Amino acid sequence: MPRDDPVRLLGHGYGTARWLTERGFAELAPVVASHPVGRLADDAAYRELMDGSPEPRLVAYADKRAAQRLQPMHARFDRWRRRHPDSLEFLELAWPRALELERVVCAAAGLEPSEVRRLRWTRHALATARGTVATREGAP
Repeated sequence: MPRDDPVRLLGHGYGTARWLTERGFAELAPVVASHPVGRLADDAAYRELMDGSPEPRLVAYADKRAAQRLQPMHARFDRWRRRHPDSLEFLELAWPRALELERVVCAAAGLEPSEVRRLRWTRHALATARGTVATREGAP
């Protein structure tokens, strides 16, 4: 988003949800709004995430495992701790809740966290969406 876009003031989750809504993707907004790690440290938001439909949990879990690459959740949290030392208390509250989120999502999928893999087609699909990969004529 441009730096002067007022939606930026809403923060990562709510701002992105508003951005999606303004562009005609309102159905994605609730799932996106609930994914930031900050929701795990908020009692009401965490309970809503865990008690609600599975889609927000899946997106929130994916966010805790993936940056540019899929990584173990502890690596992602370690990075946040290094980058945001002023948020250590908040991250320590979020950590056990992130582990519970992981347990619930993986159990629903019938997987162990160590079995979570990035699908082979993901890299190509993302590159295509970004317009960095030429597709064959007629191919999606």
